[in-house]
Amino acid sequence: MNELFEPIIDGILNEGYGLTDNFLSADEVTTLASRLRQRREAGQFKAAGIGNQQVKVEQTIRGDEILWLDEGTATAEETTFLKRVGSFVEYVNQTCYLGLRDYEFHYALYPPSTFYKRHLDQFRSDSRRKLSVICYLNTDWQETDGGQLALYLPDADNNTERQVTISPLGGRLVCFESARLEHEVLPATRERLSVTGWLKTNY
Repeated sequence: MNELFEPIIDGILNEGYGLTDNFLSADEVTTLASRLRQRREAGQFKAAGIGNQQVKVEQTIRGDEILWLDEGTATAEETTFLKRVGSFVEYVNQTCYLGLRDYEFHYALYPPSTFYKRHLDQFRSDSRRKLSVICYLNTDWQETDGGQLALYLPDADNNTERQVTISPLGGRLVCFESARLEHEVLPATRERLSVTGWLKTNY
């Protein structure tokens, strides 16, 4: 797994974000996307909220629907994904000494034309989220489909920033520091699927 995880770590250390295009195989993407849709059709998804408790739904800010993953009720393919995340957590702790102790993930589905405006993932009242992780479940995604992740990278030397956009290709995982990088999800012309979550410390 080191060859899978090392580019992510290198990217975070050098650029503020890291990615790999092979975190999930094509078959794993297809299987997880199918499970996501089955759960949505069963009425298990809900409109995503904003804030620490994610109670307030504000579609002028974000328009995705989500379902939190629970290890106790996870299917075989969901368990495989979460175990791979667990291996990544162990690797990060061994190489970067972040003291990660937990993680949380949810399915996210963005209907066409929906978005998530620019924001930080770490709450002011809760600093446990250290790394944000997004793994895409889209097949045959084209650049013209939109739906890119826009990251805003600060440049402390001249007090500016630059924007990097990342296409939501199936199997691709993106990871960045939750407290450092503001980001947004741009609108797409088709449904955009992912598993999104955070690697956390105890404090």
